[in-house]
Amino acid sequence: MELKLINAQGQVSGSVAGSDALFAREYNEALVHQLVTAYLANARSGNRAQKTRAEVKHSTKKPWRQKGTGRARSGMTSSPLWRKGGRAFPNKPDENFTQKVNRKMYRAGMATILSQLVRDERLFVIENLSAATPKTKEFADQVKNLGLEQVLFITKQLDENVYLSSRNLPNVLVLEATQADPYSLLRYKKVVLTKEAVAQLEEQWV
Repeated sequence: MELKLINAQGQVSGSVAGSDALFAREYNEALVHQLVTAYLANARSGNRAQKTRAEVKHSTKKPWRQKGTGRARSGMTSSPLWRKGGRAFPNKPDENFTQKVNRKMYRAGMATILSQLVRDERLFVIENLSAATPKTKEFADQVKNLGLEQVLFITKQLDENVYLSSRNLPNVLVLEATQADPYSLLRYKKVVLTKEAVAQLEEQWV
């Protein structure tokens, strides 16, 4: 599979050979959906909490007498039927949201996403990604010269200057190849890999 190689001005200057197993795989929508759903579920902190009827602030006094009022009997204001009462089945912080994805499925799903990005002409390759100084403005100009707005850069090893220069740009994300995830690949309009990153991805996912 031939991947488009672009220069510093964002123009196609050649091609880079990529593995067919990683960049020419048939699209599997169900697998991609399962992969992204599992990734987002595993990223949840699980810190939501609701109170039971024993935990809400309430009085133990009976609201009204048992008989003779014409209303339904009631024992406490903490009842789940009451406003400001406790929840019958509350959410607790110890709830487990994790979903398991087999390694074979994960590799196949990532290859499916990358292959579709190539077909949609949303994936490109550059020689390398570097920054002389940790200046956000200079790196933003570099991205602008490439003709890119919302872009995900994937490198083999993240340079410190690149990290410091890019972290304040809202529509730019720089990741190492080992940290690439399905959600980020789909979230950004363009994905740019360095040559070393292409080799790294082939090594870990093929």
